[in-house]
Amino acid sequence: MAAARLLGSKLFLWTLLAVPAALMIRSYLTESHMWPGDLLHPSGEWSARLIIFALMLTPLSMLFGGQGWIRWLVSRRRAFGVAGFLYALIHLVFYVLDMETVQNMLTEIGALGIWTGWAAFLLFLPLALTSNDASMRALEHGWKRVQRLAYPAAALTLVHWMFVHDNKVAALLNFAPLALFEGWRIFHTLSARSSRRQASHST
Repeated sequence: MAAARLLGSKLFLWTLLAVPAALMIRSYLTESHMWPGDLLHPSGEWSARLIIFALMLTPLSMLFGGQGWIRWLVSRRRAFGVAGFLYALIHLVFYVLDMETVQNMLTEIGALGIWTGWAAFLLFLPLALTSNDASMRALEHGWKRVQRLAYPAAALTLVHWMFVHDNKVAALLNFAPLALFEGWRIFHTLSARSSRRQASHST
């Protein structure tokens, strides 16, 4: 019973999600040899992996919808997505600290690995701001259209990760599960529509 209450606690989930961020920030503040640039990769990777995980929950729920564990995860999908955005925000703060001046940032903003990161962040911003019940009620059917921005934002994140430091293999390996599950979801959806269309024509 106590374990069930703990697993159902939003505070417990957010505490777990905050642990890597707390460790990174503590390292930066307490270790003299730690520079902002040293924390760009871990903060960015946590952001990308949480976003990948949140997006994978839709096809996973189609595959394992009856399982208790997938229902638990899907009910907390927004938390994983918002956490991914918050890690992106931490990533951005470390980047600004590492670059030191606006001029330095403007100098490299035209690079493929840089502008895609900025673009992904800007797309994730409205997603994070509307990931709450009040926004769902206010936007009604438009809420889902806003949330679909997660897919182009994820694609931009992939390109950012691939080219920011020529890190193509790691980026592709991390995004491969999402691509596979999303490919299956699209194929399954199209097949179901085709079957319904054929059934309607035969009646």
